[in-house]
Amino acid sequence: MIRLLLPVLVAAIAFTPAEAGQSFRERIAQRMAQRMEGRAQAAPVPGKTDIAYGADPLQHLDFWGAKGPDAPLVIFVHGGGWKRGDKSNTTGAAKVSHYLAAGYAFASVNYRLVPAATVEQQAQDVADAVATLRGQSAKLGFDASRIVLMGHSAGAHLVALVGTDPRYFAKAGMKPDAVRGVIPLDGAAYDVPRQIAEGGNFMHDTYVQAFGTDPARQKALSPTLQVAAPNAPDFLILHIARDDGTAQSTALGAALRAAGTPAEVVAVEGKGLRGHMEINRKLGEPDYPATAIVDAYLKRRIAR
Repeated sequence: MIRLLLPVLVAAIAFTPAEAGQSFRERIAQRMAQRMEGRAQAAPVPGKTDIAYGADPLQHLDFWGAKGPDAPLVIFVHGGGWKRGDKSNTTGAAKVSHYLAAGYAFASVNYRLVPAATVEQQAQDVADAVATLRGQSAKLGFDASRIVLMGHSAGAHLVALVGTDPRYFAKAGMKPDAVRGVIPLDGAAYDVPRQIAEGGNFMHDTYVQAFGTDPARQKALSPTLQVAAPNAPDFLILHIARDDGTAQSTALGAALRAAGTPAEVVAVEGKGLRGHMEINRKLGEPDYPATAIVDAYLKRRIAR
C-alpha cells in the first residue's frame, strides 16, 4: 500500500523551479487554477495574427480582426500572479468568438514575467502593446479611437495601473484617453500595501515577489493610490465574492470617483478560486451574468 501511495505523495509535494519559494497553499492553488483553465479551453479561434510589439519573445500579442472595417477593439491582458500565464491559454473558451461575433476586433497580449521582468516593465509592456496596435489600426482594420482594455487577476491589476498612472502610456507616446475604458476582472493588489497587510499567508509570497518590500515602490504600483487625474476616461470593475477582491475593487472604484473618474463596481456570481477563474473562462458565454454586464458597457463606450 505504501508503495502504491508513494508516487501520489511525491506528485503532491513536488514542485517546479517556478514554484520555488511559494507556500504549499500557493502551489496547490496555482495547480488547481492551471487545471481549471486547461479544461476550459475550446479549439483555437482561427484568423489570428501574431504581432510583435518588442524584441523579447514574450512581447507578442494575438489579434483577430472583425468582419467589417473600423471596428472597435477589445484588448485582453491575462493573469497568472505576474509570473505565469500566456496569451494563448487564458482568454477562456468563449471570449474571442463572442466579441468577434458582436462586431469587435480582439487582441490578447503577452508580457514579460516576474522574476525575469519587473511589474513596472509588465505595465509598460501593456502600454506598448496598445501603442503598437493603435499604430497599425489602419492596416488591421479597427478604429484606434474606440478601444477598451480588459484584464483578469494580475492582468486586472496591470490594466488598472496603466489606466491610472499616465507615465506608462506617456512613455509609449500616448495620452490617458488612448483607451475609452478599462475593465479589471476580479483583480486584487490595487492597493499593494493593504493587500500584503490584510491578505494573510495565501499569496503573500507571490505579492512580495512581484512588488518587493519597499513601501514607496508598493505605493507606486498601486492603482488605488495613483488615481489623481489624469486617468483613463472610464472604468468597469468586476469582482466575485471573495473578501480581498471585494475590498480592493470597492476601494479602487471609490478612489477613482473621488478623483473625478467615472467608475462602476459590480459584484458577479462566484466564490473563491473557482469563481475567480470562472469570471475569466466563462466571460462570453451567453448565460454567464458578467457577459451581459460587459456587453452593455462595451456598447456604451465603444460601439457606434
